[in-house]
Amino acid sequence: MIIRRRRPLALAAAFPLLALAACGDDSRDRSPPEASSPARDEASRLRQSIEAATYTPPAPEQNEASTGDTPTEDGAVSGELPDEASPDPAMVRVQILLDRTRFSPGIVDGLGGENTRQAIAAFEEANDMEVDGELDAAVFDRLTSGDTARVLTDYTITQADVAGPFIGSVPEDLADMAGLETVGYTDPLEALAEKFHMSEALLEALNPGVDFGRAGQTIVVASTGQPALDGKVARIVVSKAESAVRAFDAEGRLLAFYPATIGSGDTPSPSGTHTVRAVAPRPNYTYDPSRVSYGEGGSKVIVPPGPNNPVGSVWIDLSKDTYGIHGTPEPAEIGKTASSGCVRLTNWDAEQLAEAVEQGVEVRFT
Repeated sequence: MIIRRRRPLALAAAFPLLALAACGDDSRDRSPPEASSPARDEASRLRQSIEAATYTPPAPEQNEASTGDTPTEDGAVSGELPDEASPDPAMVRVQILLDRTRFSPGIVDGLGGENTRQAIAAFEEANDMEVDGELDAAVFDRLTSGDTARVLTDYTITQADVAGPFIGSVPEDLADMAGLETVGYTDPLEALAEKFHMSEALLEALNPGVDFGRAGQTIVVASTGQPALDGKVARIVVSKAESAVRAFDAEGRLLAFYPATIGSGDTPSPSGTHTVRAVAPRPNYTYDPSRVSYGEGGSKVIVPPGPNNPVGSVWIDLSKDTYGIHGTPEPAEIGKTASSGCVRLTNWDAEQLAEAVEQGVEVRFT
């Protein structure tokens, strides 16, 4: 797959790139709702719970001998699993604080999972804590004592946010995708969710009934901090075992940790040490069956730029031909699937890393 750069940052000469991979103002008053409703009341409780969240040890597990059909005092049936789609306020707060300290959990959804566990483990390691990746009182206290600012903030939707172009849905077929002028966001909800590193479900839960396509509305979003890293990246380490990327400065200081999608056994990522060759914002994506070892043949296809392009919003080209570090159209899938050999990050993590790297930066695969 060939990436053609619109504005190469690292090299003056153009060359083909191949891709193998498929705070706001907290003091501002929010406009009051026109009327109360159960959904708005629930959203208000969720917002308050997130800001005031404290660590509560998990309840003891159900006895394995339980039949799972005994009603509890509130009428629930013992042994029932909780609603996994409901965000946990403490987890939302922790994920936002991890994001702000550059230990990215990937997408902020309040559900936890392996990416959050990996981010917690990296945070523990960097802070000389016992490393187990578990959210406990020590981790929660260290995160919240180091950052007491609000984790939610108000944001007024701008005309630029709703200007698009939006494409409604992303074609599954590359040939159909290639026929678009740009592989943009599907709608303003998706664009705003990515802007604040959130899942669409959490953004909607915090703002029920909102028309995200109407400028001028004030919504509640994650307060994710500054987009730039605190220093220039001199070395990148890609851990295949952890499905993670670490960025270090010239003094060996850890600047950022990112969850990643890495190659599989059939289409593995590179080994050894390589370097950054160039950085391409808004890359094209070219599938050329004559130059890749996967796919089902067919004709060469060039997909235009856009955040829902198969390589997302940015491409960091490596000296290992056809390999790179790049974004993704599916941030919720980071770390949960395998790539075709490249290193895939959320668009916002890839953009943050790309802004801090230059030609020649070492990239070591372990």
